[in-house]
Amino acid sequence: MNPSLARRPLPPALSVVVPAYNEADNLPALLDEIDAALRHVTRYEIVCVDDASDDGTAAALAACAANRPQLRVLRHRARSGQSAALRTGVKAARAEWVATLDGDGQNDPADLPRLLQARADADDSVRLFAGWRVRREDSASKRWASRIANAIRTRLLHDATPDTGCGIKLFARDAFLDLPAFDHMHRFLPALMQRAGWRTLSVPVNHRPRRHGQSKYDNLGRALVGISDLRGVLWLLRRNPCAVADERIIRSGELLS
Repeated sequence: MNPSLARRPLPPALSVVVPAYNEADNLPALLDEIDAALRHVTRYEIVCVDDASDDGTAAALAACAANRPQLRVLRHRARSGQSAALRTGVKAARAEWVATLDGDGQNDPADLPRLLQARADADDSVRLFAGWRVRREDSASKRWASRIANAIRTRLLHDATPDTGCGIKLFARDAFLDLPAFDHMHRFLPALMQRAGWRTLSVPVNHRPRRHGQSKYDNLGRALVGISDLRGVLWLLRRNPCAVADERIIRSGELLS
């Protein structure tokens, strides 16, 4: 064996993608928690995507990367939104499976092994494991707005997902990159995955209060954008769904599975 190949490290089995905008005070602790949750579980990398923050997030991530070889940091030149940051991170990911968490620290990295176990227990047709915040630690108005939005979305999209907006998810990288890309698409991942022919599964997860900073969304703004997005996703679902093929090998006129 070539000695240089023998020394080459194994690729990660999991890429954790964290999109962030103005989360300088939350990211160092969140990265510590991701390391604590995964260091004895699997080979992993962390890909943080700074969506052109202006609060010192870039400096905080640079300091964190100085002593974390598993951390990679990408930065958008201009603010592009959470869906774009997620896609940037997933495209850069080196593992076949990707987990995502919001950069605000409200998702609990301790739930990552639970998602990995759910994947181990499921069959290959399940390509998305979506976190389900059974008990949300948000304001009452935000919880009510989310319940109404989820009820409308479920009724129209029939995606059988109680909490499509939860930031902690686990999915197959290639399946994600095959989905249509548009702003706010991360809120409709279950419906889009199902349109592509894959099954999805919701997994109960923890949810925590925000420790620092403020939410980047308000209820009215989220609702107005959500209506427009929902119409677009409905348009997609009513068009021809994507085809999923099982590979078959034909050899000497004989069909082999």
